[in-house]
Amino acid sequence: MKIICMARNYPQHAAEMSGTGVVADSGSNAVPPAFFIKPDTALLRNNDPFYIPDFSQQVDYECEMVVRIDRMGKSISRRFARRYYNEVGLGIDFTARDIQRMSAAAGMPWTTAKCFDRSAAVSPVFIPLADVGGNADDLHFELCVDGEVRQRGSTADMIYGVDEIIEYVSRFMTLRTGDLIFTGTPAGVGPVRRGNNLKATLEGRLLFDFDIK
Repeated sequence: MKIICMARNYPQHAAEMSGTGVVADSGSNAVPPAFFIKPDTALLRNNDPFYIPDFSQQVDYECEMVVRIDRMGKSISRRFARRYYNEVGLGIDFTARDIQRMSAAAGMPWTTAKCFDRSAAVSPVFIPLADVGGNADDLHFELCVDGEVRQRGSTADMIYGVDEIIEYVSRFMTLRTGDLIFTGTPAGVGPVRRGNNLKATLEGRLLFDFDIK
């Protein structure tokens, strides 16, 4: 299975990243969608704790709505994309921000910043899309750190909607059953510290509740 992660898919997040040394566009869909892949070893499941790796001085949370692909497809037309997913959940793309900055400054890929072990937390429960209104492009989610709201997102604000993402990604690679699409993060990303507790909800349903160690 693949973990497909959309970059710069919320205008406000693109704007907040523009001052960090990480190249980000203006949030315009004048450029094609950008995505990267995490390996399956990046999965963090079952609300297990996240252990901050010793090679980074700043690991940031990025909470996202996640779509799980439930049938194989290649070169999927946008009008048929809805046939390829039925459930949604949440994910946290943990990013070694200091390593990302150094990589970006050197014109190098961000692989080590994004793809390390257990850097892709996935909610233990995925919700049938029909149970939350049937439209993946109109969902609300929220991340709290130690009880304080840090991110609020509405998928209606995404630059590229889910069906458009599926159409684009499937031009380049076959989507398989079980593949996960992290659809991008809204503004409000920030560092985690040992002892933090992260909770996140999707349409008011608690999906994440785990600790940072």
